[in-house]
Amino acid sequence: MSHALILAAGLSTRLRPLTLVRAKPAIPVAGSPLAERIIRWLVSHDVREIVLNLHYKPETITRVMGDGRHLGARVRYSWEQPDVLGSAGGPRLASPLLAADPFLIVNGDTLTDLDLGALAAAHARSEALVTMALVPNNDPHRYGGVRLDARGQVVGFAKRGEAAVGSHHFIGVQVASAGAFASVRPGEARNSVGDVYDTLIASRPGSVRGFVCSAGFWDIGSVADYWRTSRTLAAAETTPDTQLRATLLGLGRQVHVDPTATIHESIVWDRVTVGARAVLDGCIVTDDVTVPSGSEHRNAILLCGPEQTLTVVPRPTD
Repeated sequence: MSHALILAAGLSTRLRPLTLVRAKPAIPVAGSPLAERIIRWLVSHDVREIVLNLHYKPETITRVMGDGRHLGARVRYSWEQPDVLGSAGGPRLASPLLAADPFLIVNGDTLTDLDLGALAAAHARSEALVTMALVPNNDPHRYGGVRLDARGQVVGFAKRGEAAVGSHHFIGVQVASAGAFASVRPGEARNSVGDVYDTLIASRPGSVRGFVCSAGFWDIGSVADYWRTSRTLAAAETTPDTQLRATLLGLGRQVHVDPTATIHESIVWDRVTVGARAVLDGCIVTDDVTVPSGSEHRNAILLCGPEQTLTVVPRPTD
């Protein structure tokens, strides 16, 4: 399987104020844009034909992804305007660009180390229209649940807070046949869970199946999730040869830090200047921010406001 659609059109309101600056898939995670990490993972499984659907702040995504050649992939875009089309309408609109059946659908807000070959093989054996990658739902109060029968068929979905222990958590990767979205008109806004998939389950039992695995899953759904995932990946990937990087959970491009500044466990995006004797502790510094000399910020999000003013808001911790 060599074709994938990355769902990147959402508004990502739970990640505000970070998504006031960039669309979620363009936000850097431990120094690399989220979509870039997803594409590198896809390429490592020889998935090189990739489409991203776009709606909110599309330029922030296209600016870092380009045509994908620097990542070893061919990247194209499905534009959703004036409205975002949802998790079923998006794949329906993008299907002519994908020109493959079946194809992968990957949520643009999660990271995983899932074995895509095993997922594709399970889908081929089942002859289902959709196969969803699942892990045990160990936190049903936080995540919605997918209910399976004894044969691995999806029989229903539960909302967050209503998912029973024993349900499964969808980790944002699935294999889908184009026929799964046959009921959706091109340009029509529809969702998969709660709409198209529920109809398939009722009319064609067994057409939606689960692939239960033990893959890792790193969430970027909220600012607190983003912070935890950044800490986890930075700890795994930081090399000890650069002292500045060792103090950061992510370092962007065109960053100037005065030698007298102090930075501890902070995330710094692109085109940031940190002035003399400034202190950053547990902060997220977004694009184009100038941190004034002598200022101190702890557990805060720093944004470049109107007319290059500095806006500081508390960083959510849970």
